Amino acid sequence: MHDKPLLKSAGELLRRRHGSSSRAPRTAPEGFALDSATVGAFVAGTLGPEDEATLAGQVAGLLPHHWGLPTKSVEAPTPLVGHLVGRTELMARLDRHPGRPRLTARIYVLLGRLDQYNEDPEVLACVRHARAQDPYSVGLRGHLTPETNDETLDGLAFRIEELLGDSREQDATALALATADWLRGAARNAETTDDHLRETGELMGHLREGIGAAATGSRGSAARATPSGC
Repeated sequence: MHDKPLLKSAGELLRRRHGSSSRAPRTAPEGFALDSATVGAFVAGTLGPEDEATLAGQVAGLLPHHWGLPTKSVEAPTPLVGHLVGRTELMARLDRHPGRPRLTARIYVLLGRLDQYNEDPEVLACVRHARAQDPYSVGLRGHLTPETNDETLDGLAFRIEELLGDSREQDATALALATADWLRGAARNAETTDDHLRETGELMGHLREGIGAAATGSRGSAARATPSGC
């Protein structure tokens, strides 16, 4: 990834617990799975760059559905994860591929952090303080719970992941950027600021920058893939 704080955060990407949201996970598209032969070739070191890019795109497409897929559909990434010494390296590898893989990986860094902060009293306190000043920040209206509680950040993470699962990448990106910017401001403007909140604010700034850069690259890749005149 382009920045050490992002790589450090990648270890949190798939900590997200099944059922962490009170909302039921959506059903994944039928037949949505990775090709086991392609994964095997990657682990064996025989997969070419073009096929690896295709695999990265498949993994990125699978992630938003990981809670709703049948067990056999999600077994294919297991040897890939093991080969890359865990999920951190898997996401770092996705980040090497511009477009959807990189954007998805960086958004999942944010989702992992939202999961952590949902159980962090200090972060939740600064969020409550921020909402006392502005209950519904720009870009978050319609996504925030009326009260700040243990579903507030979880609800934002769920909605971002849901948008990714619906292939609404621009909407997911916009909400992810708004969420990171909001948390950055909340941490910086907390009633009492300490090292933890300062680090939280800095990390949210790094995440916002990284997601924004990946989104710009994703739009560029899509434009290059579109034949002229279409």
